Amino acid sequence: MNLKERLAELLKELDAAETLEDAKRIKGEIEAVQEQIALADEKAGILDSMKASKPVAGNRTEAKAASLGEHFAKAAEGHVAKGQRFSFAAPEFEKAAVVMTTPSSIAPALTDVDTRLVEGYRRPLLIADLFGSESISGTAITYFVENSSVEGAFAAVAENGTKPQISFGDPTAVTESLKKIAAYYKESDEIIEDAAWLASSINNRALYLHDLAEETQLLSGDGTGQNIKGILNRSGIGSKTYAHGGNVDADVIFEAMMAVQNNSGFAADAIVINPTDYQRLRLAKDSNNQYYGGGYFYGAYGNTPMAEQPPLWGLRTVVTSAISAGTVLVGAFKAGGSVIRKGGT
Repeated sequence: MNLKERLAELLKELDAAETLEDAKRIKGEIEAVQEQIALADEKAGILDSMKASKPVAGNRTEAKAASLGEHFAKAAEGHVAKGQRFSFAAPEFEKAAVVMTTPSSIAPALTDVDTRLVEGYRRPLLIADLFGSESISGTAITYFVENSSVEGAFAAVAENGTKPQISFGDPTAVTESLKKIAAYYKESDEIIEDAAWLASSINNRALYLHDLAEETQLLSGDGTGQNIKGILNRSGIGSKTYAHGGNVDADVIFEAMMAVQNNSGFAADAIVINPTDYQRLRLAKDSNNQYYGGGYFYGAYGNTPMAEQPPLWGLRTVVTSAISAGTVLVGAFKAGGSVIRKGGT
C-alpha cells in the first residue's frame, strides 16, 4: 500500500470515529502520512529538475552526452520515494588519462602510516644563482653587442689645433627568444585527499626536476630547436688546455681568470668545477707531503683554521656534477650575464 492509499483509509476512519480520543489519534497519523507524501514529492521534483533534454542530432551519442546528474536521476527513479539506499555505475563516462594512484605499498596503512617519505638525493642547483636575474613580459628580448672597432685615436692637440676624429663601429643586435621547459603529470584524488604528504612530495620532486632541467639547459644547452643556448656553447667563450697530462691544473685555472679580465675587462667572480676535479686539487700536496689546501685537522701548514671546501684562488667555487669532469668554467658571471624569466613556474 502506498502513502496516498494509506491517507485515503485514514480519512475514512476519521469520519467513522466514535470517540474524541480516536479522532485525535487518527489526525496524528494523517499528519505524519501527509509529511511523508510532501517529502516524497519534493525528492521527485529534484530528480525531475536534474533530467536534461535529449541531445541535438549530430552531437555525441545520448549516453556520451549525458551528465552525471542525468545518470543519477535515472538510476534513482523508483528508489528515493521509498527511502531505500542504492548505488549506481556510469560506464558511459570516458576514462581519464593515466594518473598516478596511491602506491599499493602504502594503501593498507593509510590510516596508520607516519607522514614521512624517504626522498632520493637532490643535488643543489647553483648555476642560475651565479648570474643576475631579470624578467620580461614579452616572448623575446633584443640586446646590442658593442662593436670593439674604433677608427682614429685620441691625441695631444696644440692650442687652436685640429682635433683628430674617431668613429665607432655599429653595434650588433642579438635577439633571444623565450624557451619553455615543461612537463605535466596527474595525481588521483585519493593521493591528494588521503595521503596529502605524498602528494606534496611528488609536487616538490616535480619542481626539482624542472629546475634541474633548467640548470642543464643554462649550462650546456645546444641552442637547437627549443633548447636554450647554454654558457658552454656561446660564441666568444675562451678555452685553455691543461698542461699536465690533461688533469685539472690550478695554474691554468688562474690563467683563465686573467684571460677573462684581459679579454672582457671584468674580473672573474666564480669557478664551476666537478667534484672529481675539485678532489684532485684539494688533496694535492707539496714536496714536503703537506696539503696545499690544508690538512684534515688544520689549514695550510697548520697556521689557519681548517676549511672543508676552501675556494680556489679566493673566488666563489661551485662544486657540482652539473659540469663534466675535466672541464672547469671560469667567468665574470654577475657582470657578464643574466637569467631572464617570464612569469613563475
